[in-house]
Amino acid sequence: MEKLRQTLRVRKERAVLVAAVLGALDGGDDLAELTALAESAGAVVVDRFQQKIRTIKPSTYIGKGKAEQLAGRVKRFKADVVIFDNDLSPGQIRELEEIVKVKVLDRSELILDIFATRAKTKQAKLQVELAQLEYTYPRLTRMWSHLDSVAGAGGATAAGVVGGIGTRGPGEQQLEIDRRLVSRRITDLKRELANIDRRRIREINGREGLFKICLVGYTNAGKSTLLNTLTDAGVVVEDRLFATLDTRTRRWIPAKGVEVLVSDTVGFIKALPHQLVASFKATLEEAINADLLLHIIDVSNPDTLKQIESVNNVLAEIGCGERLILQVLNKVDIVKEIGELEMLQTLFPDAVTISAKTGFGLQRLSEAVAAKYKGAGLLLRVSSSQSNGKVQSFLRAHGQILNEQYLDSSVLIDAKLGRNQLPNLKRLHPESIEIVDA
Repeated sequence: MEKLRQTLRVRKERAVLVAAVLGALDGGDDLAELTALAESAGAVVVDRFQQKIRTIKPSTYIGKGKAEQLAGRVKRFKADVVIFDNDLSPGQIRELEEIVKVKVLDRSELILDIFATRAKTKQAKLQVELAQLEYTYPRLTRMWSHLDSVAGAGGATAAGVVGGIGTRGPGEQQLEIDRRLVSRRITDLKRELANIDRRRIREINGREGLFKICLVGYTNAGKSTLLNTLTDAGVVVEDRLFATLDTRTRRWIPAKGVEVLVSDTVGFIKALPHQLVASFKATLEEAINADLLLHIIDVSNPDTLKQIESVNNVLAEIGCGERLILQVLNKVDIVKEIGELEMLQTLFPDAVTISAKTGFGLQRLSEAVAAKYKGAGLLLRVSSSQSNGKVQSFLRAHGQILNEQYLDSSVLIDAKLGRNQLPNLKRLHPESIEIVDA
């Protein structure tokens, strides 16, 4: 069975998909998302096997009898790989492979493989490699052919260095060498990513004083399309899962006197492997440090509510559960069930309904973002030196000047300004600021 798992990739392989559901099936398509994931990875789905189970079997997850049924389907459809919509233990994978005679992957392995094919930048590649190694480390069963030749290697090789004096040769098990190699690589990756993290944090901190918006949402919800439409970012848009792994930040002016930074992020998904959430923590720093999250929701998807729940779970996991969020109901141009859209509008009365593709509703979105940017309106009385022209310029650009009274060397200004802009006004060092009416 070792040869079955020399690669975790599924591109151009014939796949049988399996969904083992505890309790009763809900009548929906439990394999719809796994099908999209498998196809995104390049597999050809030849059969789908939904199975209700009463309990999880320690050896094969679905039980030996059902595993033998699965083996029959694998043989009938000439499949190369079986993909479970569940997370399996190393022992369960090993036992299933003995029965079905082909490679068996679980949901997390499939998602990790997709991320590996999408990673383009150095940071994304390091993040994916770290996630893969951390997932694989406790599951090592000599599945990697490039590690087979290191047993007994000399001290001049990487393996010799890992093994050390007295451990080379047949005295040390191959699996232990594999573990040492992987452990060292994990340490190196974490160190390299920590350096990238520090640079990114400095970059984010350098944006102090600018209002930061982060686009979050389920994968393929239309975040990149919206970023392109709002900012002419030129991000490549594809109708596939996890098309974007790297953060892109662009300037956007939704209204006069309102300049913000908009960042796109990696899409979320149901049961996103925690190794990926941890590895992509640096990428998700954009969401953690944002002043406003735009939660992009695909209203054309039949599982919209489940997708919203999955996104909220990931946001809570990375510490963004209490952030200011504006729901954006996207893809209204292709929605099929008007009743579903109306239900979502009722559940999220403050949400903005748009089509990032056609431009519908973007003016209202700009107005809603500008309102969030400004915050609740304040009536201020500001005293400033006449020589400090920046105060008056700021109030004209970001608020509304109601009255100006020039004294000896100062000017007294009555103005309306959004509460969120008050810190920026204070940075210009006026002589005094009095809140007349909140």
